[in-house]
Amino acid sequence: MSGLNWKPFVYGGLASIVAEFGTFPVDLTKTRLQVQGQSIDVRFKEIKYRGMFHALFRIYREEGILALYSGIAPALLRQASYGTIKIGIYQSLKRLFVERLEDETLLINMICGVVSGVISSTIANPTDVLKIRMQAQGSLFQGSMIGSFIDIYQQEGTRGLWRGVVPTAQRAAIVVGVELPVYDITKKHLIVSGMLGDTILTHFVSSFTCGLAGALASNPVDVVRTRMMNQRAIVGHVDLYKGTLDGILKMWKHEGFFALYKGFWPNWLRLGPWNIIFFITYEQLKRLQI
Repeated sequence: MSGLNWKPFVYGGLASIVAEFGTFPVDLTKTRLQVQGQSIDVRFKEIKYRGMFHALFRIYREEGILALYSGIAPALLRQASYGTIKIGIYQSLKRLFVERLEDETLLINMICGVVSGVISSTIANPTDVLKIRMQAQGSLFQGSMIGSFIDIYQQEGTRGLWRGVVPTAQRAAIVVGVELPVYDITKKHLIVSGMLGDTILTHFVSSFTCGLAGALASNPVDVVRTRMMNQRAIVGHVDLYKGTLDGILKMWKHEGFFALYKGFWPNWLRLGPWNIIFFITYEQLKRLQI
C-alpha cells in the first residue's frame, strides 16, 4: 500500500503554498502582459506594459504595493488543492509502476505527470478563474473571495467557474507532464552517475531545468487559458475564444506568432523560482519525516 502514502499529498500542498507566495508578483505581471493587446476585446486593447519589470513598477506606482498580490487568496487556495492533489497523485501513480528511483523511466513519469496534472487542474479550476480575473483587473475588481465565487456562479453558472477548464487541463498536462518527469530524470542521472549526491545543489539544478522546459512547452496554451478565463460569459455577444486551438489561431492571425509567447519571461522567471522553492521545500519536508 506504499503507493497510497499520504505524505506526498501533504508535502506537495505545503511546498506549493510556500512557492506560490514567494513568486506571486511575477505571476501577476505575466497575467497582465498576456491579456493586453487584444484587438477583439476593447477592455484590454491598450498596451500598458513593456515588460515584466515595467509592469511591476507601473502596477506598484498606479495601484499600490497590495495590487502586486491581487488574487493571492484564491491562488493560495488553488495551491492548497491543486498542489496537494498533483504531487500526491503523481507520486502515488509512480509507486504503482516502480518502487525504486533507479527503475523510473521518462515515459512512466510523463504518463503519471499528465494524468495527475489533468485531474488536479480540473478540480481546482474555479480558484484559478478567480485568481486570473483578480490579477487581470486589479483595483477594478470588486468583492471578497467567497462573494466573487458566488457572483460568478450567479451570473455565469457552473460553466463560469469552470471557464477555460479545457486549456487549463491541457496546460497542466503539458506543464506537469514535462516538469515533474524532467525534474525526476535529471535528479536520477545526477545521483546515479555519481556527479552529485542527493543534495540541495542537485535539487536546485533539477528544478531549474524543469522550470525552463515547462515554460517553453506551456506558454502558448497558457496565454489562451489566461484570456479565456478573463473573458466573461458574453463580451459584445461574442465568445472571444471557443477553445485552445481557436485561441491560438486567432492570436496568430490578429497579433502574430510571438503573441503566443507573450509573458514568456515572467512565465519562466516565475516557473524557475517557483520550482526551485517548491522542490527544495518538498525535499526538505521529506527528510523531516513528519
